[in-house]
Amino acid sequence: MNLATFGFIFVGICLNAVAQLLLKAGTNAVGAIHLTAENWFSTGIKLATQLPIIGGLTCYVISVGVWIIGLSRVDVTVAYPLLSLGYIINAVGAWYFLGEAVSAQRLLAIGVIIVGVILLTRS
Repeated sequence: MNLATFGFIFVGICLNAVAQLLLKAGTNAVGAIHLTAENWFSTGIKLATQLPIIGGLTCYVISVGVWIIGLSRVDVTVAYPLLSLGYIINAVGAWYFLGEAVSAQRLLAIGVIIVGVILLTRS
């Protein structure tokens, strides 16, 4: 895999991870969602008007386009496992931006993912 191809794959992964963080920030602003027959529409409008959710959905759309370009250049058996880098990005982002806890067990799991990605990119 050359640097340009890795760049497309990595940008797609980063945009996907940012999308998750923005969606979580948007749901944090709304609070826990409990849908009923009476509130599904108003809840949908409330969610659809949250700027972080709009930003997250936009990141998803762009990430799909970038991902398709990267995927056209590399085997899916290489590209798809690289999505696990998103776990790392999300864990760091959730800790830094959302104040979520990152336990020792989660850090160990992230380390295992990093080793796996390194092995994968060298194949």
